[in-house]
Amino acid sequence: MLSTTVTPSEKRRALRAGLASGTLQRFPGAFTPLTAPLIQQLGFEGVYISGAVMAAELGLPDIGLTTLTEVAQRGREISRMTDLPTLIDADTGFGEAMNVARAVHELEDAGVSGLHLEDQVNPKRCGHLDGKEVVPLDQAVQRIAAAVSARRDSDLVIMARTDIRGVVGAGGAGLEAAKDRAKALEAAGADAIFPEAMASLEEFAAIREAVQVPILANITEFGKSPLFTHQQLQDVGVNIAIHPVSLLRIAMGAIERELGGLRDTGTLEGAVERMQTRARLYELNDYAAYSAFDEGVFDFEVPGAIAGERG
Repeated sequence: MLSTTVTPSEKRRALRAGLASGTLQRFPGAFTPLTAPLIQQLGFEGVYISGAVMAAELGLPDIGLTTLTEVAQRGREISRMTDLPTLIDADTGFGEAMNVARAVHELEDAGVSGLHLEDQVNPKRCGHLDGKEVVPLDQAVQRIAAAVSARRDSDLVIMARTDIRGVVGAGGAGLEAAKDRAKALEAAGADAIFPEAMASLEEFAAIREAVQVPILANITEFGKSPLFTHQQLQDVGVNIAIHPVSLLRIAMGAIERELGGLRDTGTLEGAVERMQTRARLYELNDYAAYSAFDEGVFDFEVPGAIAGERG
């Protein structure tokens, strides 16, 4: 009821244990706090909190327009709803070194288990779009070093994302640049590497060979990377797979279809069988626990009180 009883420190240790387990950690993206307990109940290992989704919910493109306050608030809302570790998208850190340090503190206070910082310039672009630019290596390294230095809980996972593969382009040059940058980010203290826009399983395997820390695969529909299965990713040594926008796309696709039906027919009667039931919604909201709490609080008599007495 109200929030998880698992502490942020416990969830951070669970994330680290999962990344070291040898079993792929599956993190669907929660596009609302209510989807976080559903992800947990269906047996996934963690919850991802996507910057692209946060921007979309505000009606904004994913170009770095969301603020640290907005991101931290959504991180807190989702993290409190699940016992699972949460990994949040911190974009470019909302500025440079000092801004990165403050972002780490705010997100740490929000209860997330890990965050990733990218090496794009400001304003950033969605990682699977063309026209991206990355900062020089020394600036990318500085961001990660600032984050590592700023964290107060040593179990908070600081992950480094690099977009250089998509900037340098296809072929061996892009992959070699990604490997070199991944090694430098690892040396700066990154606990894990997020190589964006890998084009093949072989490229993931090459990044796996290049670094000692865990690596992440971003499995997003309509992107640069094929929709590899979890087994395929585990077989090449990927440690964590995120599905950042999938649940939002599923939901928005259904909403648009059913709204069209309502416009055309004047009723949603035919859609009821496809809807989540009231009973299932109440299960996810833990309605019964709130009712029990109310009964426990109000079902008592004040000692010594007489009916109608006002003291």
